[in-house]
Amino acid sequence: MTSSVPAFKLRPPAQPPHLLSRPRLLRRLDTATEPVVVVSAPAGAGKTVLLTEWSRGPAARGRYVWFSLDAHDNAADRLWAGILGALRQARPDLAAHLYAVEWRVDTWLEEILPNLVTGLGAAGPLTLILDGLESITDADATRSLADFLVRLPQGFRIVLSTRHVPGRPLPTLRARGLTAELDQRDLAFTPEEARAVLTALLGSAPTPEISGALYEATEGWAAGLCLVGRSLARSANEADAAGYMARGRHAVTEYLATEVLHRLTTEQRRFLLRTSVLDELSVGPCQALAGDRAGVLLRELARTVQLLVPVAAESSAYRHHRALSLLLSDVLEAEASQTVVSLHRSAARWYSRQGHTTAAVRHWMLGGDESAAVASVLDGWEEAISAGHGGEVSHWLGLLPSRTVAADARLCVVAAMAALSGGAPETARRWLDVARLRQTGRQTVGEGSTVADAAAVAQAVVCCLKGEVLTADRLGESAVAGTLPLTSWRALAGTARGAALLWTSRYEEAEALLAEATRDAHAAGHGLALVRALGLRTVCALLAGRHERARVLSDEALEEVATLGLDRHFVSVPAYLGRAGLLLEEGLVEEAERVLADAEAALAGSPRTEGEPHMRALWHFTRSRLESARPDADAARRFREAAGRAAARCESPGILTDLLGRAGKDAVVAGGEAAVHPAVPRPQDLSLGERRVLRALCGTLTLREIASELYVSHNTVKTQVRAIFRKLDAHDRSEAVARARQCGVL
Repeated sequence: MTSSVPAFKLRPPAQPPHLLSRPRLLRRLDTATEPVVVVSAPAGAGKTVLLTEWSRGPAARGRYVWFSLDAHDNAADRLWAGILGALRQARPDLAAHLYAVEWRVDTWLEEILPNLVTGLGAAGPLTLILDGLESITDADATRSLADFLVRLPQGFRIVLSTRHVPGRPLPTLRARGLTAELDQRDLAFTPEEARAVLTALLGSAPTPEISGALYEATEGWAAGLCLVGRSLARSANEADAAGYMARGRHAVTEYLATEVLHRLTTEQRRFLLRTSVLDELSVGPCQALAGDRAGVLLRELARTVQLLVPVAAESSAYRHHRALSLLLSDVLEAEASQTVVSLHRSAARWYSRQGHTTAAVRHWMLGGDESAAVASVLDGWEEAISAGHGGEVSHWLGLLPSRTVAADARLCVVAAMAALSGGAPETARRWLDVARLRQTGRQTVGEGSTVADAAAVAQAVVCCLKGEVLTADRLGESAVAGTLPLTSWRALAGTARGAALLWTSRYEEAEALLAEATRDAHAAGHGLALVRALGLRTVCALLAGRHERARVLSDEALEEVATLGLDRHFVSVPAYLGRAGLLLEEGLVEEAERVLADAEAALAGSPRTEGEPHMRALWHFTRSRLESARPDADAARRFREAAGRAAARCESPGILTDLLGRAGKDAVVAGGEAAVHPAVPRPQDLSLGERRVLRALCGTLTLREIASELYVSHNTVKTQVRAIFRKLDAHDRSEAVARARQCGVL
């Protein structure tokens, strides 16, 4: 092996001016005890600067040798000549002996590698720093280096700096716990570090706006920050800053063109340019734009360029680093501007086929096909809203020009339904007013409904959510008649009118209509309507005194809430309130409180100032019952008053008036004579569960046996027995039974 190694490759390069020390990274290197340390990040991330600073401080822990790699070393004999030349500085006898051996595969395995490992193991601690490992791609060179890495002697460490994500044998060493690693996320400047660098370059602290903008544009990438910062430092005043900022960005693109783009193969370069129109790089859309080898190229470039940033939600998806994205867009526009539109349209077609409406609409608009973007929205909105994703639909509409949405009655109805899904009936009402003015002919929207009929359904839902139940009843009746069975429109219309019937105490009619709405929602796959219909049926059965039926419906409703992931959507509130009411009937105050907390969180899904006054009043009323059961008279009164205020916002409070009236009378009794003379218990003073347990107390069963008979827990029975004793003013089982018979409770 030749022994000629340039001296400049055997020492760290000079440090740049305005060096920012990186204590957090120096500590990581200093505390690493693993024999192999890998610093892997893209060009300009500060790898060499970091290792140079570390090698000159006490952190290097003993002697070190340095070898800067380049394309000349991309052969096994030259690579090892360079490494041995570096080792000669610390181990002259070892290196001289091995230099005399000619490098071949057989001599490497039989003589050079064994002697090297043995010789290094016999000496003291030593660290070898190899900077620029990405230059080594020759098969024999990489294989021989891998052989060495898995056989490192005790006390010898090797630090590898590379622009690539290393391959073999790093996964094996990682599995054995023999590597410490710093990657591009570690080397990226924090906002505080970026501000310190800019302060050093500018001579004074930058404004938060400038610092924040540069950090966002560079994502903490060292080279980008320094290039833009140096350019900005030349501006004489604030008026010149914009021009110098633009020059800095141009310097960044030139750097990336030189260090990244010009080093790629023609195939790799074409791939990056054609996929530069994508926000997210995954195999499917990349193949649609760059051909069948796109998956291979994506994995290859993610490993070698490292300016393709992994997307956290998907391990096989990436995005362009912002600085690289700007370069690719500029190059594509300069070299093939005529293909940009076709690339966007190809991407839109792929996303449309996959049902990714957000990306499809965006690319249709960028490709100049507004009608296709509208079609994508009209194709996908109903499924999204039925799953509770109204916010997504609003985002799609926001990608369209506002004049386009306002000019199309179908899109106005879609906007209204998105607003209703988000619990904003007043916004929905405004969109419906526009839709009414834009109607032409018999346009259809959604499944099997004209714009006029769909708008009528939406108007009934608006009235229901606004507390205008008498109007909702009237509009809902005609809306049900104007829609087809087993469609989402019929389900929504039936649910709206069923709610109006419920609040006006027409329980049997409400149950019948809500049962039909449940059927229609099941058939149409409309999750929001299904959960709401089941929840309203639960409340209906509870208020009608059909507690067993309410329990069955409550279980079904809450199961759908969990399955569909709607636990924080306001349509789940009726299901929660029905379950809380049942738990209070059984004396399970703590469980009821937890359910009411879920209901309160779900109510936050609709703006408090405009949505669901009946449901809010029922929540406050149920909470007042819970506080009375504790008992906490003051808290109960506060919640009753809040329920009254919510009910006052309703067009017709209906059943709420009766509920609050009875609660007020009970509170007067509890706070008046009952405070001096215990009131005579009435059957309704005991919950359904407590009455069942009281009847069981008449026999000879133990509490545990009663629990088994009633299919509840032992603790539940004990809680209910304590409540019975308190309400009957009894001290034991026999006294409770006797007093219950005396008062007519039994």
